[in-house]
Amino acid sequence: MDTLHAPWRIEYILSPKPELKDGLFARIAQSSDDEANYVIVRDRTCFALLNRYPYVGGHLMTVPYKEVADLSGLTDEELADLWKLTRRCIEALKNVMRPDGFNVGINLGKVAGAGIAEHLHVHVVPRWNGDTNFMPVIANATVVPEALKEIATKLRAELGK
Repeated sequence: MDTLHAPWRIEYILSPKPELKDGLFARIAQSSDDEANYVIVRDRTCFALLNRYPYVGGHLMTVPYKEVADLSGLTDEELADLWKLTRRCIEALKNVMRPDGFNVGINLGKVAGAGIAEHLHVHVVPRWNGDTNFMPVIANATVVPEALKEIATKLRAELGK
């Protein structure tokens, strides 16, 4: 098995992170500027937004309004709402983007890869046959074929039905 290295990631990993009073998702949850934050739908206990730095087009996250680090911090009702919204978003992505499959997951804790460990969120990543390529390794770039603003508009319309 070959090992691929991504040495450009170490700069981000080691760089100092600014300390903010509220976390990113808490600030977005409290903001009314859904377009600027790529929020595509808001429900009673959770919301969904596009990932600003997606692995592929349509990569979104479902997030509870309550800032908790893991699933045990949610009530049964909040947990059910989060998974129901995740399911709705998957269906919207199916209708809008027609992916061949999905990666759906949660990274709990920094060591598990959570970039925002203090605020639980579910990643929904649509996948297509042959969607991986050399660009991230050779060119330090990810190719997203459609602008986030356009994807957000389409998903908002689909989720509003």
